[in-house]
Amino acid sequence: METDIHKLIPHRSPFLFVDNILVSNDKEVVGTKKFDKKNNQMLTGSFPEFNFVPGMIIIESMAQCGGAGIKKAGLADGFFGLVSMENVRFFNGAKYDEVVKYVIKNIRISNRLIKQSGIAYVQNKSILEAM
Repeated sequence: METDIHKLIPHRSPFLFVDNILVSNDKEVVGTKKFDKKNNQMLTGSFPEFNFVPGMIIIESMAQCGGAGIKKAGLADGFFGLVSMENVRFFNGAKYDEVVKYVIKNIRISNRLIKQSGIAYVQNKSILEAM
């Protein structure tokens, strides 16, 4: 599945933080990422005693998922990136080897702007919300 993601966004290992796009349409994007220790060694120095994936990496992963989903659905073409975040709230952490699921709502899509909001889940519990 990683090859498909490579066709959608320019990110590459070790900075590719989305594994699968499960749903991609004009209303929402749903995707997943599993942060395993073996393939994410550079991240394990942050909160090593708690085994947590850094929160900013979860945000970046959510942004990559949203962008890949937009491309997969054919809703936008070209190069785009994360330019702002509003109302980000952390509820819990994601541990290594857990699957993080992103449910991202498409709020506005145009040639110049894509606005999305999303919630990250681990085991069906929200861990992060960005509106």
